[in-house]
Amino acid sequence: MATFVSDLGPEALWLHFDRILQIPRGSKNEAAIGAYVREVASRHDLAVVADAAGNLLVRKPASAGRENGPLLVLQSHLDMVGEKNSDVTFDFTRDPIQARRVGDYLHATGTTLGADNGIGVAAMLAVAEAADLVHGPLELLFTIDEETGLTGAANLEPTLLQGRRLLNLDTEEEYALYVGCAGGAGTDLSVPLETMFGSEGYESISVRLSGFKGGHSGVDIHLQRGNAIALLARMLGALLPRFDFELVRVEGGNMHNAIPREATAWLRVARSDESRFRGALEGQLASIAGELIGIEENLSVEVEPAPAAAEVLAAESARRVLALLLALPHGVLAMSHDIPGLVEISTNLARVRTEAGTLRIHQSNRSSVMSALRATQQRIGALATLAGGSAAQIEGYPGWKPDLDASLLATLKRVHESTFGRSAEVKAIHAGLECGLIGEKFPGMEMISFGPQIEFPHSPDERVLIPSVDRFWKLLVATLEALAA
Repeated sequence: MATFVSDLGPEALWLHFDRILQIPRGSKNEAAIGAYVREVASRHDLAVVADAAGNLLVRKPASAGRENGPLLVLQSHLDMVGEKNSDVTFDFTRDPIQARRVGDYLHATGTTLGADNGIGVAAMLAVAEAADLVHGPLELLFTIDEETGLTGAANLEPTLLQGRRLLNLDTEEEYALYVGCAGGAGTDLSVPLETMFGSEGYESISVRLSGFKGGHSGVDIHLQRGNAIALLARMLGALLPRFDFELVRVEGGNMHNAIPREATAWLRVARSDESRFRGALEGQLASIAGELIGIEENLSVEVEPAPAAAEVLAAESARRVLALLLALPHGVLAMSHDIPGLVEISTNLARVRTEAGTLRIHQSNRSSVMSALRATQQRIGALATLAGGSAAQIEGYPGWKPDLDASLLATLKRVHESTFGRSAEVKAIHAGLECGLIGEKFPGMEMISFGPQIEFPHSPDERVLIPSVDRFWKLLVATLEALAA
């Protein structure tokens, strides 16, 4: 069912995005959105090829008179990050995204919007069905599972693409052309825990720290937003010497590439200490809020009764849990020496669970220097060893090295200036893009990435600046014509 989104301009693009909002498309659940791509291609008699991984390639012939133009690849990913506020009931495997407009921005209602990378997908579908655009022969590549490790791009069949110039439509800052990105990897930590029977005279409670902005761990990591996991551990670690409480379990974070917005610990507190304990938590929160003035405005700590727990973590295990979560790094570790303002190394304390007698933690690591990325993993692994646990390093994906002399970049800079009357900013991004993997699989591929203004991706605050989508479309259309010459 069409909504007000279909009436926005450019209508051809927004109509597809409106339809995309109705289709569940979390990572590894791209069958329905893939079927929609096939449906659009079929309506316009365009050939579709799928590789073994599930990536889709739609081939569109050149417009009249441009049949001899060079082959161009357009690329976006089909999946989205499914994040929601904890007080919102929403099933990302079934429910449509509920869009709302606030001024010049399009938001979702309590969930991620999926403009990352749904706007890019919608633009490619609009190109696929347009009869009035000037372009050479096109390969429209729709990849899967970008958000949980870029596995679609990693498993692209090496014979799938014939073109050697590619426009990636997955960056989120208008008036910018991206020519490089960081590589990424992960570190999974596991620490065995000992349990014991809980003491008499204790109340079971949950302590939930929430209200953080979160965001994309590549795009927003430099903004110094709070990490709910790290700060909950800090609060409890500060109170451990002062109060008699037992730790049952701790849980926080969801996606590897989203900064955790909420974390919860289940505790047993001595009845005689419970009131003072609540007050001390509020005092800890006030200190943290004071440190984050201007960055986080809506922090809260909620203490609620919890189901009784017969077993708790042994005192030494509880200390190790909190100490490790306090010691693990989070945030920017180093800035680039080559590109001013670019984060070079970062890590995201992304997820924690206590399950089956084991503490499990996931850290998402990024760097544009692969040796530094491995060193960061080594550092995190050493902390796991000191805590009596182990670490498994996840290989991840390569970075994309900038080529400032590429002819494709020269063309895009010229088209950008003629379209908008201003020079484009040429940048690299700390987030991972599929360009690194595609460039590795298809040697000689020239690549540029650009997109509209999308803010706070990977969080329920995600929004897209509506007028920027029109400008993005104009740049794409003008670029297609310029590259078809």
